[in-house]
Amino acid sequence: MSATMATAKPLNRAAMAARAAQDLREGWYVNLGIGIPTLVADHIPSGREVIFHSENGILGMGPAPSPDQVDPWLINASSQYVSLQPGACFLHHADSFGLVRGGHLDLCVLGAYQVAENGDLANWAMTENDPAPQIGGAMDLAVGTKEVWVLMEHTTKDGRARVVHQCTYPLTGRGVVTRVYTNLAVLDVTGRGFVVIDIIPGLTIEALQARTEAKLHLP
Repeated sequence: MSATMATAKPLNRAAMAARAAQDLREGWYVNLGIGIPTLVADHIPSGREVIFHSENGILGMGPAPSPDQVDPWLINASSQYVSLQPGACFLHHADSFGLVRGGHLDLCVLGAYQVAENGDLANWAMTENDPAPQIGGAMDLAVGTKEVWVLMEHTTKDGRARVVHQCTYPLTGRGVVTRVYTNLAVLDVTGRGFVVIDIIPGLTIEALQARTEAKLHLP
């Protein structure tokens, strides 16, 4: 494999979501955050049952509908049109967050600006002075679910690392992330830092490390 990106083709957003969807377990209750994570519901392997939750009050959310099947009243927490799986139900907002805060969700998949090697998550603002009005439901999801996976680009558009030694953006949660999926690799967050469990074809560990601030480890 080449040590440069010249022979490696980074995953697009749909492929990133599909890669994460492969690892969802049968029967899991899963929340999907804003951005790339919302695409995960479109890529569940055939025959596998995963129950998707949206904090605005849906349990049993399905993939994005085709244009002729759109219900304008049926949206997720990202205000995107969704479908329902057989047996789906609607919840009061307080009950929906009760599922989150009560530890009843197996997994939350979130987007992020940065993830640190100790599992710190920064996904709601780039600086303390950002105009974002609130941290939103991500804070509850980050601390209330049994596992937190992050789906994000490996670097910023100008090449700065998002997989870092220590977050420089305001934190959403401390030590909450268990796995990171990027367009270049899949990383587990462990006691010794980031462990590479998958990497795109054509990319070496050395080339991946060059695009990563935090130290990478092999299994």
